[in-house]
Amino acid sequence: MKTWHWATLIILTLISVIIQLFVPYDQPSWWDRIPVFYVIYGFVGCTLIIFFSKWLGKLMIQKDEKFYDDF
Repeated sequence: MKTWHWATLIILTLISVIIQLFVPYDQPSWWDRIPVFYVIYGFVGCTLIIFFSKWLGKLMIQKDEKFYDDF
């Protein structure tokens, strides 16, 4: 990724964390009381999706180097 992509990602993450820390809102559920819960939840979810898709791609899509030599 280019430098400006990383900078934008970091800035948006920091803004999200700051907003969740300082903006009061009603907390109807127990997980809403955990600071920056949704930031962590989203990051972990995206990370799991990336690793699962890489694993699935290696399992189903990629073939051995000699796969096409057998024909």
